[in-house]
Amino acid sequence: MKSLMISAALALALLAGSAVAGPMHEQYLPPDDQSLREGTPEQQQLMLITEYSVVVGNQRPSNQQPIPVTAPLSISLRGKPLNKGATLSEVQIHFDGESKSLKRPSFDAASRTLTLYYPQSHYRTLVDLLRNEKVYCQFLVYANGHVWADLHTAGAKPR
Repeated sequence: MKSLMISAALALALLAGSAVAGPMHEQYLPPDDQSLREGTPEQQQLMLITEYSVVVGNQRPSNQQPIPVTAPLSISLRGKPLNKGATLSEVQIHFDGESKSLKRPSFDAASRTLTLYYPQSHYRTLVDLLRNEKVYCQFLVYANGHVWADLHTAGAKPR
């Protein structure tokens, strides 16, 4: 009887722990001062970045007047998904020179690609992280429509 009670208590503790458990890497999320992250996420994509490439483009469509020249800057990331159910394998980061209104992060399940938009002023910081740290990419979707995406490092000791 005693072992049955212990088994039942253990099962209950495990169920309770999994019911309130947050997403993997939750400890790296900043404080939620505006209470936007309600409950546990409906979707999480967590990826360890294993390689990256930088693309600095230059284009000039010849059929428009005046002829605009643009020089898009982007970083492509590849990696391996880490959490259960994650399919994320690629991240496309686009930089906006004016940073007036950045687009919302979006995940395309068919191509397994997450697209992020950052101000151009973040470029150097992101490249420094990719060169010097183990970097993770995280994408969270909450029931209230809130979307969170980030690139983060795990805890590291100063050198």
